[in-house]
Amino acid sequence: MNWLDQIKWDADGLVPVIAQEHSSGDVMMFAWMNREALARTAELGEAVYWSRSRRKLWHKGEESGHKQVVHEMRLDCDNDVVLLKITQQGHEPGIACHTGRHSCFFQRLEKGNWQAVEPVLKDPESIYK
Repeated sequence: MNWLDQIKWDADGLVPVIAQEHSSGDVMMFAWMNREALARTAELGEAVYWSRSRRKLWHKGEESGHKQVVHEMRLDCDNDVVLLKITQQGHEPGIACHTGRHSCFFQRLEKGNWQAVEPVLKDPESIYK
C-alpha cells in the first residue's frame, strides 16, 4: 500500500497540516495539503501546501523567500492530521506568518479579547512585492 493511501483525506481530498519549528517546538502555522502537495513535500524536503483560496499548490516561501525545510513528517493516531517538523528560513528568527511574525499563532485571549502578543519582525509590505 502506498503511504499516501494511509491518509484519511477529507471530502475535498485535503488533510490538515501543522508546521512545528524543529528547534524550539513552536507551532508556526496551520495549512492544508492535497495528495500532490504532500508527495511534493516528501520529494523536495520543503513544505508545499494547497491554497484553498487560490485553488493551487503553494510552495511555502515562493513569494516571500521564507521557505520551510522539512526534517520530519508525522501522522497522528487517526491518520487525519499531518505534523511537519520544520526549520523556518528567510529571516532570523524565521518568519512563518504573512503578517511578518515568527508564528501565525501570535494572538492570545486576554480578558475576553484577542491580543497580539508577538512582534512584527518584518513589515509585510517589504516581504510581498
